[in-house]
Amino acid sequence: MPWIVAGGALVGGLMAGESAKSAAETSANAQREAAQMAADASRFRPVGVTTRYGASQFQVGPDGNLISAGYNVSPEYQAYQQQLSGLMGQQIQQGLGAQQQYAPLTSAAGGLFNLGQQYLAQTPEQAAQKYMEQQQNLLAPSRERQFAQLQNQLFQTGRGGLSVGATGARPSGAQGLGATTPEMEAYYNALAQQDAALAAQATQAGQQQTAFGAGLFGTGANLLGSYQQGQVGALSPFQSTLGIQSGIEQLGQQPLTLGAGLGGQAAAYGAGAGRFLYGGGMGAAGTMQEANAYNPYASALISASTNPQAKGLGNWMQGQALNAQYGSENVYGKYGKGTVPTEYTSFD
Repeated sequence: MPWIVAGGALVGGLMAGESAKSAAETSANAQREAAQMAADASRFRPVGVTTRYGASQFQVGPDGNLISAGYNVSPEYQAYQQQLSGLMGQQIQQGLGAQQQYAPLTSAAGGLFNLGQQYLAQTPEQAAQKYMEQQQNLLAPSRERQFAQLQNQLFQTGRGGLSVGATGARPSGAQGLGATTPEMEAYYNALAQQDAALAAQATQAGQQQTAFGAGLFGTGANLLGSYQQGQVGALSPFQSTLGIQSGIEQLGQQPLTLGAGLGGQAAAYGAGAGRFLYGGGMGAAGTMQEANAYNPYASALISASTNPQAKGLGNWMQGQALNAQYGSENVYGKYGKGTVPTEYTSFD
């Protein structure tokens, strides 16, 4: 019968499908297992390390993953840190008080800046002129006394009216020397020489005043620099102690660094092994999938449903069933007794 052939093909197809599905599930499970093995092989596994300065601490969760990491400084060096902490408290207070201690330097620097501005408010020529006036004011009383004494001496000797030594106009047009007594001429020559020396000194004094004013600014700037350096220097003991504290902490942290480094190397090596495991597992899963998908019963049913002889057998069995149903007593009377329609007797 045709439905038998169709049924065989259907059952064979279902069996083949179930086998393929089962084989795919088996292959997928094998691949997941290979991937899990590769992941486990490459998992980061830190190594606990203990040194003289401290010990590392790693905590791994139930799933094998790292959930926390830390380290402890050895008791001996913890005691050192405690002592240094007490010292640092004093040093920081000393550093914070430096600003008040060095505050007078800023006031002194400001005073020098103001004084320097006053000195530099005059040009060197103005300063020289002022110097000249000051010196002449100092010499004026003594010069007046000398002049009075000279006049008295000339009067007593009867030579007060004597005038000699006059000169003509200078080549430049300036007025020449007036006539006077030799004593008076000597007196004025001495004054002229003294004024010439004062003029030279006045020029030098003007230059010195300008340099001195500029030097006041430099001195004030140095005081401000000392103010800054003093504050920085006041914090130097604290910074030095803090550096020692940090060094102790780094020594205690070494076990954590070493343990993490060893764990990283192990993970790198494990990753290499995991690649081989994963590749081998994937290859094995692919190889077994085709073998697991094969079902001999499904193949036999599908092969039989496509065999011409099996098709003819089905037609013959259907014909026998119709002959029994539509014989001579059939209600239609179309066929004779014991006859079967020819369309159901062919085995083609």
